[in-house]
Amino acid sequence: MDVREAVQMAKDYVAEIFADESIANVGLEEVEFDEMEQVWAITIGFSRFWGRIGDVVRALDGNAARTFKIVRIEDNTGRVQSIKHRTVTRDQ
Repeated sequence: MDVREAVQMAKDYVAEIFADESIANVGLEEVEFDEMEQVWAITIGFSRFWGRIGDVVRALDGNAARTFKIVRIEDNTGRVQSIKHRTVTRDQ
């Protein structure tokens, strides 16, 4: 698969897995291809609004906290191997 297919697959997977959490602003953050393992590591970011007043206010002013997930996808099969949390500091 090419990078566009891998990215779309990762975005679709994240949207489906977290559908019951009403995530928003799903977007690509990073893409890496591991030649040895033939696996895509795609970081997808999104906003979560856990229903708290402060989260709603931050969402309205564009400052909602982002969550980042790394989706690992096998290149030859398209099988999702894992989805893991990615911690991002302000310096990154």
